[in-house]
Amino acid sequence: MPSKRILFISNGHGEDNHTSHVIQTLRELSPSIEMAAMPIVGEGKAYRSLDIPIIGPTQTMPSGGFFYMKRLYLLKDFQSGLIGLTWRQLQAVLQYAPNCDLVMATGDFISQTFAYLTKRPFVSFISCLSAIYEGRLRINPLLWHDLNSPRCLTVFTRDSYTASDLQRQGIAKAQFGGIPALDRLVPTGKDLQLKPDIPAIALLPGSRMPEAARNFCLQLQLAVEIAKVMPSGFQFRAALVPRLMAELDDIAKSQGWQLNQGVLTYSLPGSSAGESPLVEVRCYSDAFSDIVYYSNLVIGMAGLAVDLAVAIGKPIIQIPGEGPQFTYAFAEAQTRLLGINAQTIGTGPATPETLKQAARRVIETLEDADYLAKCQQNGPERFGPPGASERIARFLLTSLGEIE
Repeated sequence: MPSKRILFISNGHGEDNHTSHVIQTLRELSPSIEMAAMPIVGEGKAYRSLDIPIIGPTQTMPSGGFFYMKRLYLLKDFQSGLIGLTWRQLQAVLQYAPNCDLVMATGDFISQTFAYLTKRPFVSFISCLSAIYEGRLRINPLLWHDLNSPRCLTVFTRDSYTASDLQRQGIAKAQFGGIPALDRLVPTGKDLQLKPDIPAIALLPGSRMPEAARNFCLQLQLAVEIAKVMPSGFQFRAALVPRLMAELDDIAKSQGWQLNQGVLTYSLPGSSAGESPLVEVRCYSDAFSDIVYYSNLVIGMAGLAVDLAVAIGKPIIQIPGEGPQFTYAFAEAQTRLLGINAQTIGTGPATPETLKQAARRVIETLEDADYLAKCQQNGPERFGPPGASERIARFLLTSLGEIE
């Protein structure tokens, strides 16, 4: 009997990440399933790292997929050939899909419409949409049409509130999926050289370069402000993508820090040579789960990474950057999605005064035991229990007739 084949379509880096965890679980449950992917945004690195064939053209656009944040970004994407690229991707999907038994679309109406146009049965995962933002999910007519198609077998949501909301709106097939990446957010045993009884602060600047580098510079400046208020009171650990790790030397020079084997140190001007640095930041490219798991607080300028931290109950301090992703508009929306766990400081790109305010808020937050207890409760309640990758993978296999 020939093996079954699934095509995965996703439109966003976070969406690629979600899908990659489903793919890993599928491989564990049914190694014979053939899989291919069409990432609509970016290069599809999450798929490439798993050796999943990519069936059409990919290209990184100036907006990084966040053109909805500012119209100027969309104009730049158009100038870079967005329309032609999308058309070629759709043609690749329509050419490949007839050979597939099932399609899974992760993302908003773009990926869902691609899946609908294949005329194949498909599973929807609207991972980027949530009713929590406004209390009710307002779905554009095109997406509503796609989700109500008989070919759409189910609609997975990232949180249970959204599943219930869609059911109230008449989409009975909606069900809670969750956050697949949460299933693998477990410590790996990485030695972070943490000292007991000293609060650990995680720095999550995001993964998209060059924005992540700009965000990290802001976070280093904030670390200095925190240390000025409470010297030696905290230990900082940064979870960075390899491309950002490779730029640490240049970042250190531009910010007035010293770099030695992945450890950044900052001393106040005029300090003597033998004097201990004011602040130290240890940087890792392979310890995200450990850093988030063992941190007492997260300084976050990211999307999915911050969601994961909240899901296990961590308090988040957000400072807006220049974007294109982590602007004030994005941070404010995150605050509504994440609830009390997330605090956004400032209403525009962070200024020196914003950083001083954020430093005070970090200390106040870690001294507020009642608030920290509420964060531990709120995060898991919002995002539900782990197990999303297996829930979704098992539904795919059931739809293929591979399991009952």
